[in-house]
Amino acid sequence: MTDKTPLPFIPFESFKVGQVQEFGSYHVTEAEIIEFARKYDPQFFHLDPVAAKDSLFGGLCASGWHTCAMTMAMLVENMEKTGRSLGSPGIDSLSWRHPVYPGDTLSVRMEVQELRPSKSRPQIGFVISQTQVFNQNGTCVMEFISKGIFPRQAT
Repeated sequence: MTDKTPLPFIPFESFKVGQVQEFGSYHVTEAEIIEFARKYDPQFFHLDPVAAKDSLFGGLCASGWHTCAMTMAMLVENMEKTGRSLGSPGIDSLSWRHPVYPGDTLSVRMEVQELRPSKSRPQIGFVISQTQVFNQNGTCVMEFISKGIFPRQAT
């Protein structure tokens, strides 16, 4: 986290369907994979590099939940550069497409799919985006649909 004053909120009206943002560079380490797994997902293929060789994944790999956490770190870092949302009511259709291995470098691509003004709260709107996470080879490792809440400009 930075100790800078956060950027202002991004207005709902600044988004367009089809708008794309690409950002992030998160280097994944073996130590971090194991540390996360010990706390949150203690399965052998996330904990033991030797035993993981005999797993479906062929080696130590990050938990899907760890991939979500690394993606969140990149999303927040991007918000600190471009502006913030008011939060999110959640994500839909989460898919882990490919294992994340030690040494991978992850990045994010977000594309606005839909803009939905709130019917019950006219001061906010929802930006629905497809979020994809890629490794350094361009392989999609995870994707989901997210909903961001943004303030509407007074009309």
